[in-house]
Amino acid sequence: MNNLYCEACGAKVFFQNSVCLSCSCSIAYDLESGRMVALSGESANAAFKPCRNQVEFNNCNWVIDANSEYEYCQSCRLTEIIPNLSEPANLKAWGKLEEAKRRLVYNLDRLGLRPVEKKEEDDSGLSFHFKADSKKKGVPRVLTGHASGVVTLNIVEADDVERERMRSAMNEPYRTLLGHFRHEVGHYYWDQLVAPNALDSFRELFGDESVSYADSLEAHYKNGPAANWRELHISAYAAAHPWEDWAETWAHYLHLMDSLGTAFYSKIRIEGERSEDPVFSYDDLDLKCFDSIIKHWPAVACMINSFNRSLGVSDAYPFFIPDRVVEKLRYVHDMIPQHRKD
Repeated sequence: MNNLYCEACGAKVFFQNSVCLSCSCSIAYDLESGRMVALSGESANAAFKPCRNQVEFNNCNWVIDANSEYEYCQSCRLTEIIPNLSEPANLKAWGKLEEAKRRLVYNLDRLGLRPVEKKEEDDSGLSFHFKADSKKKGVPRVLTGHASGVVTLNIVEADDVERERMRSAMNEPYRTLLGHFRHEVGHYYWDQLVAPNALDSFRELFGDESVSYADSLEAHYKNGPAANWRELHISAYAAAHPWEDWAETWAHYLHLMDSLGTAFYSKIRIEGERSEDPVFSYDDLDLKCFDSIIKHWPAVACMINSFNRSLGVSDAYPFFIPDRVVEKLRYVHDMIPQHRKD
């Protein structure tokens, strides 16, 4: 994540901010320029207009060109279905989902992936359905997942307590809204990057995706992953099927790139006390070179977890990357340029 500053007073602000806490100016993020623009006061930027979801629901902090035909920002345009907003809890949940999705869209843009269009406007596009479970008896629960360019998320995932309950029940070390978005969009990019012309190279590394997906998941939930899954996969769920292995690896690559980007733009340096300690220097990091990425990640991961432990909370990064996963991450890294915008 790049550093962001208030256009009105120059104070540092966060990606989620809609108001500068230093000067009280209304601010919003412009994806095209990658900066926070002022929407109120003497510094108000007439070249932009706020997303309609900000105007109507105070639920977006992005802008669009003032002359644009669109009313919604590039992230909000991707949402096709939202929950019933007459229920206050749904409005809050929807807000959290959109906030995480904006971070995802930012990630994709920073990786150089060409702009994602809404599926109803482009057959190869991507859309999001945010749904709540029905209160009627006998109606199946909403399942989070991806199918043919449509990502569906159950809004219960926006409930921190419920999400933690599910994480614990499924014995997962990590479960976040952003993680869900990064994982599910990984399935979308499998369709875009791998399926058309890279199945042979994919199968050599991830396995044969043509084996029954339903049977594989049933076996995974019944018997658990193979005993040696940690040597081959980034997570236990990645061992369920090659499609899930790709999606988990894709999500992990986005975790690394976003975190390393933050360290890079914050000009962080980490020096070791001993020769074997992992080190990091922002001016040595090349975010376009995979060897540089994987070399610098251990020091940043260790620092992140050390900070969390200093605050008495669980590790933010509860993962170990074996050599096999390094090669899978390299594969993702090498595939992305094929889908980059011109």
